[in-house]
Amino acid sequence: MVNKLIVSNILYRPVRTALSALAVAMEVAMVMLFVGLAHGLVNESAQRLEGVGADIMVQPPGASFLLAFSQAPMPMAIGDKLRELPHVLAVAPVLFNFSSVGNLIIIYGIDMPSFVRVSGGFAYHSGGPFVNPYDILVDDLYAKANHVKMGQTLRLLNHDFHVCGIVEHGKGARLFIPLPTAEDLLQVQNKASIFFIKCTEAAYTGAVADEIRQAASKYQVWPVREYMSLMTSNNLPFLNDFIGVVITIAVGIGFLVIFLAMYTTVTERTREIGILKSLGASKGYIIAVILREAALLGAVGIIVGYAIAVLARKAILANHPTLFIDLTVEWAFYAALLALAGSIVGAFYPAMRASRLDPVDALAYE
Repeated sequence: MVNKLIVSNILYRPVRTALSALAVAMEVAMVMLFVGLAHGLVNESAQRLEGVGADIMVQPPGASFLLAFSQAPMPMAIGDKLRELPHVLAVAPVLFNFSSVGNLIIIYGIDMPSFVRVSGGFAYHSGGPFVNPYDILVDDLYAKANHVKMGQTLRLLNHDFHVCGIVEHGKGARLFIPLPTAEDLLQVQNKASIFFIKCTEAAYTGAVADEIRQAASKYQVWPVREYMSLMTSNNLPFLNDFIGVVITIAVGIGFLVIFLAMYTTVTERTREIGILKSLGASKGYIIAVILREAALLGAVGIIVGYAIAVLARKAILANHPTLFIDLTVEWAFYAALLALAGSIVGAFYPAMRASRLDPVDALAYE
């Protein structure tokens, strides 16, 4: 009987019910998409770094934990010393360049032979390695997102680059230029922003890293596996704060909409509540009916929110292939929990107000 009453109440105002459920759905979708985008970008950046194939990275003193914000070139002579260490197979110097056309893009200036020894080489979709100083390699996702074709001219860093090849993504950056060209653009000579080191065996990574720390104590030495373990949202500045703000806004929207819907419901059904109370319905019964109605709205909103999140993810990735959105079961659960809690809390005051109505006054209400 109670369930039938709740369903009837929800269907009585279909437009308001749909809008209330949609507000909860948008709350769920916002939480899942924003958290998924933040975590997806972090995870994808970590995977691209791992895809370089190095066992160890060496950075300058005081360099940023985030490679995309590090430049601080080091003398190329350091790479020569690193190659002399036992169990070092290859050392690849990379000089970072940054382009802010459209959005911030990190461009690797690489020495092709050493980078190939460390990474195992590029998988070419079309074209091939550098031939001329202003040749550029782009990965397939960048090419798809920016409609770049083989042989096209790209305007970057105030220079025209010839696309000599399109490669499989996952080798650190999305754009690669010859190291001498990167040095000319930055007006530096024999400098590198980072050294990627490949050991003869992965088992020697710890020993080689310790040797580097002893020989060059002022430089930052990161075994790639250790660095990967730090590439989480908890270690990235302000990312957790950003996620917290987004979640707070989303939950606030859901709370306010449910509160308004339930408050209006109680006002419109004052006579009905009076009839229920005159028939012996307790305060707890009235509260339970309204809270269960809010919970049902929340549950419908959660299901719709999941569908919106999945469809929105597909639409975003179709238009922006370089973005990554991780929709995880964990955050689907958290989003549902937040939405359901917001719905129940939003309905609590209207439920308490309804339970306190005097039956005589409620029956006389027009």
